[in-house]
Amino acid sequence: MRPEKRIYLASRSPRRRELLKQIGVNFELLLLREDPGRGPDVDERPQVAEGPEEFARRVALAKVDAGWRRINERRLPRLLQRLPLLAADTVVVLDERIIGKPLGPEHAVEILKRLSGRTHQVMSAVAVAFDDRVEMALSVTSVEFAKLKDEDIRHYVATGEPLDKAGAYAIQGRAAAFVSRLEGSYSGVVGLPLYETAQLLRGFGLELP
Repeated sequence: MRPEKRIYLASRSPRRRELLKQIGVNFELLLLREDPGRGPDVDERPQVAEGPEEFARRVALAKVDAGWRRINERRLPRLLQRLPLLAADTVVVLDERIIGKPLGPEHAVEILKRLSGRTHQVMSAVAVAFDDRVEMALSVTSVEFAKLKDEDIRHYVATGEPLDKAGAYAIQGRAAAFVSRLEGSYSGVVGLPLYETAQLLRGFGLELP
């Protein structure tokens, strides 16, 4: 019998899907509700006096908890398989403050100007659940941007790439040319730290390379 390498993935991120495939993990998507009109499954708004690390951990745990509840509430045969569930949350942090997704092109320009020539942190929390057991890991990566010219920032924003990205950039895309130094997990900056993820999944019985 071939070792099981499947999990449930509670994420809409195509980047996390690609990263899991990179380490040979197959998954079934379990999409959490995000519609504010009906009430999202997870409240991703920072709470009062909540630091970035605390926020990332809380949201990752809330996602995995909501996903596991969704599995237990459904009675579809394919969701009755005994598989671990993975969820994650990634935040960009500058001066100990979370920088979310830009509200539009001009906001993206403003964010990138703030990151220009400075070092920021990317925190990625990963949580895995199975029945009553939940384990979590946190990856913190320092990313240094070169000093960016205004014209380079506006040219990048015009591509549309940063408009749905935390911190207004995608390190796996054109913004790779902005990064002068990185200390930590490249995949964590993309959205899922693979070393920590693999360690967690091995702890839940998945056989990985």
